[in-house]
Amino acid sequence: MGKGMLKNFFAIVLLLLFLPLMACAGETEGMDWKEKIKYNLTQTWHSRQYDLYVPLYAWHNRLTYDDEHIEKYNENPWGAGLGVSRYDTDGDWHALYAMAFKDSNDYVETMFGYAFMKNWYLGDARDFRAGVGFTVGLTQRHEYAYIPVPLPLPMFGVGYKRLDIQAAYVPGVKNDGNVLFVWTKIQLN
Repeated sequence: MGKGMLKNFFAIVLLLLFLPLMACAGETEGMDWKEKIKYNLTQTWHSRQYDLYVPLYAWHNRLTYDDEHIEKYNENPWGAGLGVSRYDTDGDWHALYAMAFKDSNDYVETMFGYAFMKNWYLGDARDFRAGVGFTVGLTQRHEYAYIPVPLPLPMFGVGYKRLDIQAAYVPGVKNDGNVLFVWTKIQLN
């Protein structure tokens, strides 16, 4: 990884770590950063809104992979996940989740953590939404002997009522990383 790419990666990580401080501004006004993080995690943990996650696709960026790697990688990440989530007073989404799926090499990978998405709504009924945000958590992969590895990633998604299509981009280098991971989130209640 080149110096410029490494600097960009750390800049993204720092930005993602500070985004929770901006999340849920209306409910957390007057709180310091530790109180805001604790509030968002606690409120989400105690939510009674349960979600099902179904991985759909793991697209390997064709601009960063050679044909040999593309042909051998799995892009169908069969698996599932569960989570709890809530929408705050601003309409932004907070979640705690756990997912397991087949990775690019057909091994089981786990992913769990906290996710936040700043939403914008279309129409008065607020049925349609689009958002951008992040997830911060841990992943476990066979390459790392299933030792938990930090996972700060940018996210985006679109939704209609109880169904969302969400995605996260995993940055990387030539023939490694640079994967757009797409899943659906279904509110169960």
